[in-house]
Amino acid sequence: MSDAKLSGMRVLITQSRDFMGPALGEVFAAAGAEVLADDSSPVVPEAAAQIIADAGRIDALVLNLALPAPATRAEQVGDDEWRAVFRVLVDPMQQLVRAVLPQMIERRSGKIVLMGSAAALRGMSGRSSYAAARGAQLAYIQAVGVEVAGQGIRVNAIAQNFVDNPTYFPPEVQARPEFQERLRWQVPLGRLVTPFEDASFAAYLCSEAANCFVGQIFPVCGGWVPR
Repeated sequence: MSDAKLSGMRVLITQSRDFMGPALGEVFAAAGAEVLADDSSPVVPEAAAQIIADAGRIDALVLNLALPAPATRAEQVGDDEWRAVFRVLVDPMQQLVRAVLPQMIERRSGKIVLMGSAAALRGMSGRSSYAAARGAQLAYIQAVGVEVAGQGIRVNAIAQNFVDNPTYFPPEVQARPEFQERLRWQVPLGRLVTPFEDASFAAYLCSEAANCFVGQIFPVCGGWVPR
């Protein structure tokens, strides 16, 4: 999948300095894409439309949106936390897709890939607000993927966990003995997925070789979620 051919494609990567942004930029550039790395915050409603307008032609949109996951018991999740998580993960996703679809529909071609989370596919204690927002992302991608498939646009998502990245698994977390033990008993792979492995799969989903996938969710989590 590292051999995905993206020559001539203009690929917009959001939140490019965070989460999977740096790895995505490196892998997509190596595959021949013109990488449009946007590191601005899309949380203001008008920001998403401006990001798309400033980018011009976008052949592929990679929705890389992240925030540190709150660890709050369900009965203690307040309105502010709930709204804040959806404001970062869900609202900008919908606004970015809404803004980019007209040009893709006009050309009858385009790729949209969400860097989502497997937290939406398996219960995690203390992560209700985060899992709910990630679940909303996946439901949206599935619906939009089916809706626009007939117009030549492919919309899919990676649902990841236990992928090496600075937002969720910084070096200080990885160095903890309890984390290493968790890897051994929770993740069949026995290690973190590398940034290159994850970003290479995203590049593949943006390539012509992946045109058969429509509104699908692909877990990339070392077997933590088997489906």
